[in-house]
Amino acid sequence: MSHSAFIAGLPKAELHVHHIGSASPRIVAGLAERHPDGPVPADLDELRRFFEFRDFAHFIEVYLAVVDLVRTPEDVRMLTYEVAREMAEGQNLRYAELTCTPYTSVVRGMAIEAYTEAIEDARVAAERDFGLVLRWIYDIPGESGVPAADDTLRFALDHRTDALVGFGLGGPEIGVPRPQFQPHFDAARAAGLHSVPHAGETTGPETVWDAVRLLGAERIGHGCSAAQDPDLLAHLADAGIVLEVCPTSNLATRAVARLEDHPLPAFVAAGVPVVIGSDDPPMFATTLDHEYEVAADLLGLDESGIADLARAAVRASFAPEDVRARVLDEIDAYAATAG
Repeated sequence: MSHSAFIAGLPKAELHVHHIGSASPRIVAGLAERHPDGPVPADLDELRRFFEFRDFAHFIEVYLAVVDLVRTPEDVRMLTYEVAREMAEGQNLRYAELTCTPYTSVVRGMAIEAYTEAIEDARVAAERDFGLVLRWIYDIPGESGVPAADDTLRFALDHRTDALVGFGLGGPEIGVPRPQFQPHFDAARAAGLHSVPHAGETTGPETVWDAVRLLGAERIGHGCSAAQDPDLLAHLADAGIVLEVCPTSNLATRAVARLEDHPLPAFVAAGVPVVIGSDDPPMFATTLDHEYEVAADLLGLDESGIADLARAAVRASFAPEDVRARVLDEIDAYAATAG
């Protein structure tokens, strides 16, 4: 069996994937047709050209243009449910932690109560219809600063559902120092939420140190620059802090110049725990399956090693214990049969 066929059938969990960034061209085109007054084209060929990024700053610009299409609770519900459909039917996902940014919807006029109801309604329907268990991570859009952090914390604490498991930080890193968000992460962690900030994607290892020391990170989104600091790699390995690695995203945003230069092998060699994610898959013309293929090539993995990547994601997740056990059993059964 080829690697691609093995990966396609492999039951998987995904931990680093963004809510709006998961909208496929099909979904984005539907939103653009609903709201034709924006810059996002509804034509699929034009959309593909629209998603060709010059650099990370341009990616943020395009991402926010898509965010502007999500204007009503019906948009949120449709987006969430259709993303779940494509995860389950197209990627064989059993569990996913979607990073949501409620601030960007609320600041555009949507009530947080309506936003929460929309994602929860979609979550319940997705588990019923597709067998996909969804959990939420609320992240601060770093470019909007402390006011956005204040609101995101309020959303997380005052409008929390049982499906909310983590508190994150995304957006640009340059010019967005991590220390300013320490009080927000302290409060979120005190309330039982897990700390999962992005760090070290477009800045140096000091940003990763800040995420660990100041934000109490349990998992870190990307962390590419950690490879530049042997002491940091040793600390991540010793503390068991997981790096959520998204190779194609890092290439698309120019966080790495070439896939051959990606630090994933250096992380594994240093004993740092890693999981594979797709980040904003349609925007980067990728899928979680493809990211597994890239990781397998970079690490020289056979089918057993690929199955271990899938197990690592389940074990690093914040899924309920019964869900973790069930998905791990499914992976074991599949690997034994397919092997």
